[in-house]
Amino acid sequence: MTVVKRHPLAVWAPSPKRLRLRLGDETLPMTRSDDDWWTPEVDDLPADARYGYLIDDERTPRPDPRSRRQPDGVHELSQRFDPDAFGWTDQGWTGRPLAGGVIYELHIGTFTPDGTLDSAIDRLDHLADLGVTHVELLPVNAFNGRWNWGYDGVLWYAVQETYGGPEAYQRFVDAAHARGLAVIQDVVYNHLGPSGNHLPEFGPYFAEGGANTWGDAINLDGEQSDEVRRYILDNALMWLSEMHVDGLRLDAVHALVDHRAQHLLEQLAEEAAVLSAHLGRPLTLIAESDMNDPTLITSREAHGYGLDAQWSDDYHHALHVALTGETTGYYEDFEGLSVLARVLTHGFVHDGTWSSFRERHHGRPIDRLTTPTSRLVTFAQDHDQIGNRAAGDRLSQSLSPARLAVGAVLNLMTPFTPMLFMGEEWGASTPWQFFTSHPEHDLGEATAKGRIAEFAKMGWNPDDVPDPQDPETFQRSKLDWTEPSKGHHAELLDLHRRLIALRRTWSDLTDPRFTTTAAAADDDADVLVLQRGGVTVAANLGTEAVVVSVDGALELATADGVVVAEGSLTLPPDSAAILIA
Repeated sequence: MTVVKRHPLAVWAPSPKRLRLRLGDETLPMTRSDDDWWTPEVDDLPADARYGYLIDDERTPRPDPRSRRQPDGVHELSQRFDPDAFGWTDQGWTGRPLAGGVIYELHIGTFTPDGTLDSAIDRLDHLADLGVTHVELLPVNAFNGRWNWGYDGVLWYAVQETYGGPEAYQRFVDAAHARGLAVIQDVVYNHLGPSGNHLPEFGPYFAEGGANTWGDAINLDGEQSDEVRRYILDNALMWLSEMHVDGLRLDAVHALVDHRAQHLLEQLAEEAAVLSAHLGRPLTLIAESDMNDPTLITSREAHGYGLDAQWSDDYHHALHVALTGETTGYYEDFEGLSVLARVLTHGFVHDGTWSSFRERHHGRPIDRLTTPTSRLVTFAQDHDQIGNRAAGDRLSQSLSPARLAVGAVLNLMTPFTPMLFMGEEWGASTPWQFFTSHPEHDLGEATAKGRIAEFAKMGWNPDDVPDPQDPETFQRSKLDWTEPSKGHHAELLDLHRRLIALRRTWSDLTDPRFTTTAAAADDDADVLVLQRGGVTVAANLGTEAVVVSVDGALELATADGVVVAEGSLTLPPDSAAILIA
């Protein structure tokens, strides 16, 4: 990787015939080089200068595609930001490996009442006490409006101002490191949001005739795509270096269309490895993909992309069906605890098998002799699987505390890298709904109508589907921090603490070998037994008490009535137990 030193306000813009810099009240000429980078004729720049670019004969300046601050919104002037001015205190931080870790996914806007990075710092002690190792933030890059899930970002280098901006982000990362918590940032490189995206005015950032579910596809392999790729790669390296982030969660990588010999993801993994060696700490790349293709997490030496992990939606689907009994839509392939047993031992359910939902075969097998189980991130709930339900309802809004406890055991005793969604640890009663705040009336109305119509086709009463543009939809989605100390919420929180502590205590629970995991299920009785070396996990999701043959002493039980005697374990309905041999 060759680093080119450029003027701080230089911009790549092959499309315009003329470009001028608006710097404060001045308008200054810019000179175009052979590689289509434009440079202004100015050297004395205030550290906090406001600026933008006048394209051809436009009178309204556009923000910098690589803007680091947008104090007045994504359509307005950019502001310079010096990432090196922050007084970091994490010089002794050596990072955390993903293997053996527990991830906690959160959304800054709804994690606390204030919805800011600084207010989130006040809750980091809760996460450290819980025992999680990695805090994963939903996207924080600049979007149009005041609140949003984050997947409508349009300026990837800027931190959303309503969250506190880039310096608040640095404070958050620094505070997390002080508590031994690594930070993973969710980034979206497969599309941009519908409002505030001025990139096409500068150059061919989008593929001609290409689109995915969320908008125009990014130009990764067409003409002039070298600089588009560099735009993405430099952004990733910015988070990892200048913002001291420990890893990236790469959104929906199956939507990255790249036919080059070296895929963008492989190139990113290569450059992240170079940076990791220089910084002396692990840098983790986690892909979200629905392809069930282990190429993503196969090493580059073995001709894979070399990413560190990928999400296994199959695990979520199998566990969700086991807990709820739902078998509609994509859940139809996951009925029966035997499916959960399969994913526990194979990583994917669909690894070349027939998918009735897709009406075709899907996926490829994982090489279980060479692939560590820690390279799969698994979960009982996440932002998508809650927020994309019509009412944004969590498992806690339909399951009993006893069944939630069984779900916690099956989630955290996984042989993979477990993840929690914010509030899950205490069975939060607040929903997490789909919310937007598009300032444009037509866009907001189209978003709301489209959402309601989508679920009306599935039989939902339109009045029961929250309007994403209604501010109350956003407010309802905020966590209630009075809950964790109350009743069954406190009991579930304590259970999560104990389960995570068990992962630290018993090495069998962080053993990354597929070969040391076995699982068996009785679909008729709704009983699952998971063997992790000398640790046995048994769960009864049925309506009758069952007796299971086991070895070991009882370490943890989720309900009264769990009894171990003479090599047998009695499990009442909706209960789980952990035994140590």
